[in-house]
Amino acid sequence: MAKRIEASNVTAYYGAFKAIENINLTVEPKTVTALIGPSGCGKSTFLRSINRMHEVLPGARVEGSLTIDDQDIYHRDVDVTAVRRTIGMVFQRPNPFPTMSIFENVVAGLKLNGVRRKSILEDAAEKALRSANLWDEVKDRLGKPGAGLSGGQQQRLCIARTIAVEPQVVLMDEPCSALDPISTLAIEDLMFQLKDKFTIIIVTHNMQQAARVSDRTAFFSIEKTGDPGRLIEYDNTQKIFSNPSVKKTEDYITGRFG
Repeated sequence: MAKRIEASNVTAYYGAFKAIENINLTVEPKTVTALIGPSGCGKSTFLRSINRMHEVLPGARVEGSLTIDDQDIYHRDVDVTAVRRTIGMVFQRPNPFPTMSIFENVVAGLKLNGVRRKSILEDAAEKALRSANLWDEVKDRLGKPGAGLSGGQQQRLCIARTIAVEPQVVLMDEPCSALDPISTLAIEDLMFQLKDKFTIIIVTHNMQQAARVSDRTAFFSIEKTGDPGRLIEYDNTQKIFSNPSVKKTEDYITGRFG
């Protein structure tokens, strides 16, 4: 089941530097939420905080509360590995494991979790590749290197790898920024299909993409360089792009700054 995410006064640090401050928002299950805003405003930091990737960096920490279906994922008793199984991540540039075949890339997470039976791995790989709209393109070359695919195919392979372990939340950090327009549209179409199963949060600098794919949009910004990023406005995407409540949101969307 897709999960509900609630952030309450989330503040994240890199050492002494405060990257984001007092972020409050709720993401409903089976929706696509877009995080938009100028570079350096903390969108990716917030995204990485949701699956506890932020704290991997030395000196990085998160304050406040982040709950997934009412479970605080930063509670001291929470298994971080289990959190990351529940919350998958797709990065800006396609990153298939270069020494692995297409098939091995898809099932890598399952093997890491102890799945060894060949029939289970094969079924899971086909299911994930079909869900990523990649099966028909690669079914006859599953033993070939994943790095040999085109950029758009590699990104869909990475999405297949992410969803093969059956997470409930999928985070995407600018997943189309390195792709051509046709591949970008393929990924966007895929998001529409995947939100029937997953809660999806996407960071994007592409205003048109945010308007096309998301149900709700969160606009982050900063007052000046060195200040922490803050959530300026969060609402239904249609309202954000047609009648935002905050002038700063309107200025960003219309290209007056950022």
